[in-house]
Amino acid sequence: MEQRSLVTSVAVGVLGVGAALAAGDLVAAFVDADASPFLAVGNTAIDLTPLPLKDFAVRTFGTYDKVVLLSGMGAFLLVAAAIAGVLSRRRPLPGTVLAVLLGLLGVAAVLGRPNFTPLGVLAPVASLIVGVTVFRWLHRLSGTVDTVDGPGRRRFLLGSLGALAGIAVAGVGGRLLVGRVDVAGSRDKVTRMFAGRVPPRIPDGADFARDGTPSFLTPNPQFYRVDTALAVPQLRAEDWSLRVHGLVDRELHLTFADVMAMDLVTRTITMTCVSNEVGGPYVSTANFTGVLLRDLLARAGVRPEADQVLSSSVDGYSAGSPVVDVLDPRRDAMLAVGMNGEALPPEHGFPARLVVPGIYGYASATKWVHDIELTTFAAKRQYWVPRGYSERAPIKTESRIDVPQGLQALPNGKVVVAGIAWAQTRGIAKVEVRMDGGPWQEADLAAGVSAETWRMWRKEYDLKPGTHTVICRATDTTGYTQTTGRVGPIPDGATGLHTIVFTTA
Repeated sequence: MEQRSLVTSVAVGVLGVGAALAAGDLVAAFVDADASPFLAVGNTAIDLTPLPLKDFAVRTFGTYDKVVLLSGMGAFLLVAAAIAGVLSRRRPLPGTVLAVLLGLLGVAAVLGRPNFTPLGVLAPVASLIVGVTVFRWLHRLSGTVDTVDGPGRRRFLLGSLGALAGIAVAGVGGRLLVGRVDVAGSRDKVTRMFAGRVPPRIPDGADFARDGTPSFLTPNPQFYRVDTALAVPQLRAEDWSLRVHGLVDRELHLTFADVMAMDLVTRTITMTCVSNEVGGPYVSTANFTGVLLRDLLARAGVRPEADQVLSSSVDGYSAGSPVVDVLDPRRDAMLAVGMNGEALPPEHGFPARLVVPGIYGYASATKWVHDIELTTFAAKRQYWVPRGYSERAPIKTESRIDVPQGLQALPNGKVVVAGIAWAQTRGIAKVEVRMDGGPWQEADLAAGVSAETWRMWRKEYDLKPGTHTVICRATDTTGYTQTTGRVGPIPDGATGLHTIVFTTA
């Protein structure tokens, strides 16, 4: 039996796996975009990732963690495909077995997704069948490629080019079909509905952006994004609906038009991710427009025994917020449909999401929400609780230094130290700064906006040449001052004082 060259064998393996992936994406575009076996395996990997590794990924790669994951999966499949081809230099059985195992992995991943639909299984099955078929077909054509038989070489070359063209057509076609949902047009219609709405007034002097802090309102493209979605769900407002059920007097089924017909309010709210390390970037502020959740749930009638609002996304994610916090008249929990004067961006939950001030996003900020169940913490657990995070997730009082930056070199003389502090639903009473081990000194605070938003601060120093260490701490309106004890985000948010070292010369 003729043994194929390494290059030919690798080409057979890579093209077989490429055909499998392209076929899965193409079929998924027709039946369920989330049923793409590649994405399903990736989402399952996210679900099974140990918390320390997950936090390392977020801390190291930030918003590019998903790109790193998908790139790593692609590299693994490329290596696996090459190995399959090399193992099959004489006979196709080893590569066929490996292709079947990868195909079954895709089937299992799709079947195990919380948002699984029966038709979704067609995508990984198509991937498995096409992958095995193309691999064995190219393996057969390659049988004479390394001999002097010219027609054999041409047949394999034409077959390989045909497979490559098919991969390209199926791959591009799948992406185009997924993008056939006119989300942009739907968002434009919703944004036009907000025309004429007057946003909340932000007082003059609410930030120290001239000194290097963020602007008080975070532009939508700069608003932090941390979620489990490998592919942003593509939903039109016209196709969206919300079910409110569980421990309620009346089950509700609402369309987007129903929500827009309710009393819409706009509130300025700071959101924080539990993955935020001390001094981290995952905190942002926006004007959110929507319906107050306490008004929405009043229509359903919340039963006394309910203590959890369990919200679910179309991609299977869930978050659980305490009923007492959602209904608290002192905080403006809402079903949000707008952000900074326009419809929610798709990556931030269009058409609708939840925003609950004072609770870390993992337990409150469900994007692409389509289901709200009134239940109990004893009966049901949200996505992150079985993975090690706390049931209840009140945001902790924290502060951050934005300028100077770590290890920055500055000229001698006047140096401004500035940053932000937050303690949502309590508000910031003061921020103190310690320079080079000296006494704690109170910083100047920017104009306050509300207890649901962050607050900027600044302190000016006249420094001599040398290396300097600056630390900040915040005190909220209850009198609580940040603890010096440094802990990581698991299980309910990081604590500790942000410290920066810089030089002047």
